[in-house]
Amino acid sequence: MQLEDNGANKVNVKAALSLATCALLGSDSADAQEPLGQSLASPTPWSFDTAVLLYTEADRVSALEAMISANKEFDDEHFLTLKLTIDTLTGASASGAVEQPQVQTFTRPSGNGQYQIAAGTTPLDDTFHDTRVQLNGQWTQPIGKDLAASIGAHLSKEFDYLSLGLNVNVSYDFNLKNTTASAGFSHFKDTFSPIGEIPKPFASMLIGNSDDPTWDNEFADTRLIDEDDKSTTDILLGLTQVINRRMITQFNYSYSMVDGYLTDPFKVLSVLNNQGISQDFVYESRPSERTKHSLFAQSKYHFESTILDVSYRYMWDDWQIKSHTVDTRWRFNLQGSHYIEPHIRFYDQSAAEFYQPFLLHGKTQPAFASADYRIGEMNAYTLGVKYGLGLNNDEKLAFRLEYYSQQPKNSGFEQPVSLADFDLYEGVDAVILQVSYSF
Repeated sequence: MQLEDNGANKVNVKAALSLATCALLGSDSADAQEPLGQSLASPTPWSFDTAVLLYTEADRVSALEAMISANKEFDDEHFLTLKLTIDTLTGASASGAVEQPQVQTFTRPSGNGQYQIAAGTTPLDDTFHDTRVQLNGQWTQPIGKDLAASIGAHLSKEFDYLSLGLNVNVSYDFNLKNTTASAGFSHFKDTFSPIGEIPKPFASMLIGNSDDPTWDNEFADTRLIDEDDKSTTDILLGLTQVINRRMITQFNYSYSMVDGYLTDPFKVLSVLNNQGISQDFVYESRPSERTKHSLFAQSKYHFESTILDVSYRYMWDDWQIKSHTVDTRWRFNLQGSHYIEPHIRFYDQSAAEFYQPFLLHGKTQPAFASADYRIGEMNAYTLGVKYGLGLNNDEKLAFRLEYYSQQPKNSGFEQPVSLADFDLYEGVDAVILQVSYSF
């Protein structure tokens, strides 16, 4: 990335910064190596990015996702981006209940039917199935000599979930366009309408003969309403800085406030006696508000034939969750337009203050509780590699293969003696395969 400040290259600084910023945000290195003297103001034809991704967990959830993004540059640096994503999820997800030395029976979220889990097995709800269609649009244009703005819209629809959102972003270039300050605002409104309606917090799961004439009424007594919603407001402040002709950095602070229904209607907790035997299953309950903060730093350095990309994120919220994420990609250019990019990511998270793997029978009921391992203490890592190559007419093809491992931890809970030989914090392993094509 030739980001020199001498007079001969001043006209190219903005182009270089744009290319470097795109690279920082994950674009192919082939883009960063195009001639910097090429005009960015002239109209260009539509360009398209497509990808198909397969995510599969061992004995759990599988997801297949297809994406197409269309990009158009108009006169005077006006840009339009349209994106369509379709994905399908199937498989089994952890219900939150704990393993037991005997067979366990659970009622399906709809109330229609029951299923059994073998002794010594993590309870998984095998009804997990959904298809999501997501549409995004973004318009970006200059609004002054060194000022640009963009506005976007978001729509996502699943069988039992609808998400609508708007975003506005502003960026300002200064310091010979080597520095860019940015600010963004977004607001989302999400509506849940889960099958079987929304359960009452801490209501007992109804288990018995579903053919009984009183079943429907008794099941309805465990429900609140048929749908609920939440709103999310995000604010992002960022600074991108060109350090020298080879290095660019980025710093972000983000603030997120979520209000509304934040409970997972499909998660339960086991209520155990002193011996660790389940006496009941109750639906979880979470606070109706959550405020999150995060700090993010990223640096990208262009060596002679390689590009090193390192980032770090620290997140904390009022649920007492704190997380650290370190993400590293190192791209090696091979012969011609071929490249290979190893990827290593490490994630560490503390537990929410109301996280509990189980409840004890006869104890005072907490205000909130969830056994969802996703808000418990854990660490996770990703190891992968991406291989890409350039084709004719500026077309690009890439393949990505990654292994993901998530390891929940015991954050200080005493495990009942009868469950000492059971893994109450079972890990999750997954494989990710992606094929992307740009033209």
